[in-house]
Amino acid sequence: MLMAEDDGRDRLRRLLGGPDTAWLVERVRARIAQGRPIDGTVTLATATDGQRRALESLLGRAPSAGRSLSVRLPELDALLRETELCSDGLAGAVASLTGPVPDLRAEAEAGQLAWRHAHEPLRDLAARRPDLAAWLAETKRSGLLKRLSHTDAVLARQLAGNAAAALALLPADGVALPVLAARALGDAHALDDGRALTALVLSAIRALAGLPTTSTASAEGRRQAWSAVGVALDELSSRVLTLGLVAEPPGEPTVLTLRRVRRHPPAFSGGQVFVCENPAVIAAAADELGERCPPVVCVEGQLSAAARALLTHLAAHGAHLAYHGDFDWGGIRIAAGVLAMPSAAPWRYDAGSYLAAVRRGVGGPLTNGTPLETHWDPALRATIERHAIRVEEEHLIPELLADLA
Repeated sequence: MLMAEDDGRDRLRRLLGGPDTAWLVERVRARIAQGRPIDGTVTLATATDGQRRALESLLGRAPSAGRSLSVRLPELDALLRETELCSDGLAGAVASLTGPVPDLRAEAEAGQLAWRHAHEPLRDLAARRPDLAAWLAETKRSGLLKRLSHTDAVLARQLAGNAAAALALLPADGVALPVLAARALGDAHALDDGRALTALVLSAIRALAGLPTTSTASAEGRRQAWSAVGVALDELSSRVLTLGLVAEPPGEPTVLTLRRVRRHPPAFSGGQVFVCENPAVIAAAADELGERCPPVVCVEGQLSAAARALLTHLAAHGAHLAYHGDFDWGGIRIAAGVLAMPSAAPWRYDAGSYLAAVRRGVGGPLTNGTPLETHWDPALRATIERHAIRVEEEHLIPELLADLA
């Protein structure tokens, strides 16, 4: 019996397994792999004499005249079964000659399922953090996770899970990067430069902070990006500008490092603290009010780790934070970060204040930035979109000084 089977395989290899019938076997194998039925006709446009002779031997008759060769697959399947060349027909013959045929459709479906699974931790995070929804959509569209994992869906799932764990702790309150990594991932070096996980997390931070893609190409850019979400690479480079919070020098602006905020925070026992975006407000307040100025903190654009740590400290000690900034989409993004803090409220930073400035003719065209929600005053977003005028904080210094006085 075994000898008969061996003889049958030898005959099959002679008739269908040679180089002159390879084109036919490859066509059928491709159909099987794609999940397509083995029916219809396959055609070789330009055939050699050897290919013609091989087909004549296989079918037991001369092929049709002309340069091309055509084979009706159902006829060949029936022939293989009837002559006992292969009892499993054409599909069995191809598998016998070339090995098991992969199910490409099933593999593709399994791959799609694996990648949906890989993105799952990020989808769960975005469901809790709507501010990351657009980033997740772009990450999937650009294939970032696939590139960082070298198309390994298992590694991608691990990267996504670790990234979600780190991002869930952001924004932080001035924590050091190694401490954040240890808290989120149990490894103080997990977010070191050059790692795929760090690249993925930084891409999300750029989205949160409204930073361009190229902003983290340099070490200084990465430091600023981490600082924008309250993470410090060291205690001295992150700083915050203040007025009226420390006694010395009296009435003069003072820069506090993250180290000082952590180790020797300003003594504070409750009350109003004004928060602005631009240093020009601090300078004007120091010039006009000096020692009479109430406490003011300037975030100087994106909140630094030192600014977050200071504002968190003040809020914990009874401060009522009042925020003002630029009326543009970058200013709205910064405001959202401050106004999410406990006891924070807008300071002349609503639709009415914006309209008053626009009607006075201050500001200029607002031509860039992505519109953002203004949860403290939903009408503010709509009003800015309607007028498309950018009003910088410097235009409103007289009104702000009147409040401080």
